Amino acid sequence: MKANTVFLRSNIKVEPLWNQWYAWPYMLQPATAGCLTSKLHLRILESFLQAPHLHKAAAKNPAMRGGPFMDFSGSIDLVSKHVDKTKTDLGDLIALCDSIKEVNQLLEDEAKGFSIEELYEKVPENLKGFVEIGYDLNHHASIRFIEPLLYNSSLYRPELQSISLSFIHADDRPFVLSTPRFPLEGELHLPLAYNDPLVDRLFKMRYEAGSTDIIEEITERFDLSAQENELLKSFFVEQKEQKATPLPESGVRVDYYGHATILIQTDEISIMTDPVIAYDFEGASPRYTYENLPEKLDYVVLTHNHQDHVMFETLLQIRHKIGTILVPKNNGGSLQDPSMKLLLNAVGFNNVIELDELEDFAVPGGRILGLPFFGEHGDLHIKSKLAFFFELQGKKILCAADSNNIEPKMYEHVHGMVGEIDHIFIGMECKGAPMSWLYGPLYSKPVERKMDQSRRLNGSDYERALGIVNQFNPSNVYVYAMGMEPWLTYISSIEYEAESLPIIESNKLMATCKHRGIEVRRLNGVERIDIHEKQQWSQAS
Repeated sequence: MKANTVFLRSNIKVEPLWNQWYAWPYMLQPATAGCLTSKLHLRILESFLQAPHLHKAAAKNPAMRGGPFMDFSGSIDLVSKHVDKTKTDLGDLIALCDSIKEVNQLLEDEAKGFSIEELYEKVPENLKGFVEIGYDLNHHASIRFIEPLLYNSSLYRPELQSISLSFIHADDRPFVLSTPRFPLEGELHLPLAYNDPLVDRLFKMRYEAGSTDIIEEITERFDLSAQENELLKSFFVEQKEQKATPLPESGVRVDYYGHATILIQTDEISIMTDPVIAYDFEGASPRYTYENLPEKLDYVVLTHNHQDHVMFETLLQIRHKIGTILVPKNNGGSLQDPSMKLLLNAVGFNNVIELDELEDFAVPGGRILGLPFFGEHGDLHIKSKLAFFFELQGKKILCAADSNNIEPKMYEHVHGMVGEIDHIFIGMECKGAPMSWLYGPLYSKPVERKMDQSRRLNGSDYERALGIVNQFNPSNVYVYAMGMEPWLTYISSIEYEAESLPIIESNKLMATCKHRGIEVRRLNGVERIDIHEKQQWSQAS
């Protein structure tokens, strides 16, 4: 067949999967993957098999969205087989989870402040060499994982990675974190590791025409049926409008893509924060999409390791555009704080730099500074989180993401280093999920409900957000990272009403800012902000 050139269509949805579950960071590092498999995925699957009608009813209830309920109406036998296959194929990871629990109990029972060298002999064989045991200064013992060894062992399972391709015609998608993805009609599942060069070649075709030879290559490599081959062909189109955003001629321009994703550009560079990008389809509401991205993203910065901020669905599709990724430096081996750099390296991002708190990174025309990020992590010791301060062409911008201003003195100290800040982006999701919603499977023992409810994944409320405004005296404030966009419910499960606490609290902040003469907006959907001497707003088309 003669090779022609084609583009990947704009309305092709991509879902990265791991063992058929929607992939997010903690599912790929071996230790956390074992805990999620054993204490979350299998429990959801087995609960569904015991009472499928209850799961189906809960999945249809908007109030239960985001809970551990499978949204699945297919064959029960398919679920049963997946349970059996998981227990067989992932037995080593399940055993790893069991061993972590065993060692934690061992330390609780026997590590009383005296030498623990003899306890190494009691570490289960599958953990030996992968962990170090040590005390903190209060004589509390814990294990430290040697993460690079885990990634270089048979426990790291890239063969469980795959990618699902399908058309998308509406924003409404089922919540993805509680239901494995079984192939449906109109979906093509490719057993493709994320670091495979084919991933970049395929997704580059969103923006640049590529040879139709890729269709034949995929068909042969994955032994596609005639029907699957026809489906694959339908994902491509011969002509496509190009909408790439050029650099501004002067000044600093900010494009809001939704949630915590902003594109900051000068005439020299493009920087994007926490990329989560919407798809384009007929009838879609106004938005920036993949097709609007600049030809190159010189820097991508990731604020923290939650699934709505490190989004593989987006990152894999833009990897070929990214120059450098900046991530927070982590604690170094704690179960709840896996290294973002090691994880991204493992899945094919080789241009990752760790930034520590208050560490400068020089860029053309300015700098990027990592600022401490308190809160929103259930009071766990997690260091892999940074707010980012950008100083570009004399303009100062703070992207605080989900920072919770629980200790105002910290910002007072930061003010002494950076001075006043012109533009502040602050998240106000001040009624987050209980801590166990995200971290529960990592615990060796169940978390008490009252304790769990007291340690929610909260961002700043009115008083705390106002404290940041008071400290830095900005000319412009933007409430963002609220998960308000209609294309985000599949990952955030958030649907606000007028009485929702984050709406009430952010309304109060906006009212106060307006009273003081501060330009303020709660961002939702799409915005363009041109930063010159006087603020200019525009609703992007």
